[in-house]
Amino acid sequence: MKGRNDGDQNAGEKERVKKKEVKKVQETNEPEPKEESELSTKKPKPAAVGVEAFTGRTGGAYIPPARLRAMQAKITDKSSVEFQRISWEALKKSINGLINKVNVGNIENIVRELFQENIVRGRGLMARSIIQAQAASPTFTHVYAALVSIVNTKFPQNGELILRRLIIQFRRGYKRNDKNICLSSTRFIAHLVNQQVAHEVLALEVLTLLLETPTDDSVEVSIGFLKECGQKLTDVSPRGINAIFERLRNILHEGQIDIRVQYMCEVMFAVRKDHFKDFPAVMEDLDLVEEEDQFTHLLTLEDAVNGEDILNVFKPDPAFEENEEKYKILKKEILGEGSSDEEDGSGSGSGSDSEEEESEEDEEAKQKIIDQTETNMVALRRTIYLTIQSSLDFEECAHKLLKMDLKPGQEVELCNMILDCCGQMRTYEKFFGLLAGRFCMIDKKYVEPFQVMFKEQYDTIHRLETNKLRNVAKFFAHLLHTDSISWAVSKGLQTPASRIFIKILFQELSEYLGLPKLNERLKDPTLQEYYAGLLPRDNPRDTRFAINFFTTIGLGGLT
Repeated sequence: MKGRNDGDQNAGEKERVKKKEVKKVQETNEPEPKEESELSTKKPKPAAVGVEAFTGRTGGAYIPPARLRAMQAKITDKSSVEFQRISWEALKKSINGLINKVNVGNIENIVRELFQENIVRGRGLMARSIIQAQAASPTFTHVYAALVSIVNTKFPQNGELILRRLIIQFRRGYKRNDKNICLSSTRFIAHLVNQQVAHEVLALEVLTLLLETPTDDSVEVSIGFLKECGQKLTDVSPRGINAIFERLRNILHEGQIDIRVQYMCEVMFAVRKDHFKDFPAVMEDLDLVEEEDQFTHLLTLEDAVNGEDILNVFKPDPAFEENEEKYKILKKEILGEGSSDEEDGSGSGSGSDSEEEESEEDEEAKQKIIDQTETNMVALRRTIYLTIQSSLDFEECAHKLLKMDLKPGQEVELCNMILDCCGQMRTYEKFFGLLAGRFCMIDKKYVEPFQVMFKEQYDTIHRLETNKLRNVAKFFAHLLHTDSISWAVSKGLQTPASRIFIKILFQELSEYLGLPKLNERLKDPTLQEYYAGLLPRDNPRDTRFAINFFTTIGLGGLT
């Protein structure tokens, strides 16, 4: 018992010593008390007021909407930078809020509320907000595409800006091998094609790029893209989608891709066999725009060069009040609040505010640069080529090409592209002759380019390889027998030169017209001056040569 008591006393003594040491350490570390004068000099920082609240290194402080409205009401000068900045912040919050709550059920109400905001001034904010919302929730892509398609009918510049930024985003993701960005941007582009905001040529270009050098990721992205817009492409461009599926089949047979991706390709062929019934182009509830009201943007992958990111940033407008009034008039007309046709005229004119004028000036300056480098001509040729290749028959192709609204002087380029496409084929396809004939029937301005091309081709026929020479000769034989171009083009023909071209040309004409009708055409007294070189009568030597030539090619009846 005594030993236990001694142990307890020792433990208690140790505890008391330890507590004293801790107290000493705390006393030595305690800071010295500051003087009253030092305390009084430090004052709390005042809260940011007015414009300063929005301009911070972190992007500005959050201000509740009620306080924002109160701040706006205090400012008397409506054209001041402070008022414009506050209204810009309110516009940003409003657009973000509306886009974040859109769905299939409320899209019509959201669109009406969106038109209440100045989306001409805030088109950069709207584009950024929609693209961010779609990237965050890709399952709602069809809803955002429907929203863009409705806005695009009234403000095509908004639809074009969104499409341009999506193309730039896709190209950036493709270069960086970022599969997630490629998947989200191609999905959005596909639904914009379904809604006819983007042209189907863009879809074919994206698919061609992805499958040109196939990798596991690029094939996966292209399959996701095909699922979304395959049904639409089947309707508007059957030849184009056939070529894409042929390419997929070749990739599958080569077996260079992963087993998982091969299985995805096989599933894609099964989806196509079912006519994309599980992947409709446009849901019935989201088919809200009439086809004739929609404005389709013919943007290609190379055309989208400027995303206009500066539109996301606040910039003071010298004519702020005037532009706001113009938008109010336009808004009334769009939402059906206007009554007269005069308001319609003034409303449509009011869209041309200072921002649009600046963009038009930029486009004009850009146009001059493009003209010098002929980039626009290359883009035009590519578009014509893809349209020709993606058309099922010549009537559909002619309809699509006429919808392109060619500028004056571009008809020659169209005619050249038709002939070049014809010459590149392995064998002559009647499709091209019928297409050229259709254009000559529609408008006489296409006749002269084909007649000039006949002379140019004949003069340089010795440079063409045999296959192209045969296709060109059969092409012009078609135009001659249908009287699409004048027979006066035969004025330059001479039998000693370019005999192969003349042989194919006249053999083809005899098949189309028959020997009696062809003979009758060559004996037409009004055309004799044009056949002087072809059927010479002034020199016995030349006449003998022509008779022997036509007899040799089986057309002796013409002599």
